[in-house]
Amino acid sequence: MSQFLVAEIKITNDAWVPAYAANVHKFVARHGGKYLSRSGNITTVEGQGKDCSLVAVMEFPSKTALQAFVNDPEYQPYVKARQAGSSSQFYMIDATDIAGTVPYLTAG
Repeated sequence: MSQFLVAEIKITNDAWVPAYAANVHKFVARHGGKYLSRSGNITTVEGQGKDCSLVAVMEFPSKTALQAFVNDPEYQPYVKARQAGSSSQFYMIDATDIAGTVPYLTAG
């Protein structure tokens, strides 16, 4: 079942951004993932909104693949650089419907 990684990042020091942006998508792909979005064009439609500079959404074929990406040893220097220059929240969600009423999603 597909798993999605949602990242909300508030950049506090952008020194890490060029190397991260140029390289991390390779690690995502290595583990069967792909970016669905990596955007700073954030418009609040409802609610107070998020205090972040960008939001990224990635899709992976499984929880195991997503976790392999997160734990990839070659990715770790980029993680440390991002963590030093940002405040980040990462969430893993699956492709289910908690209410079970959307016919093309698995009831969750």
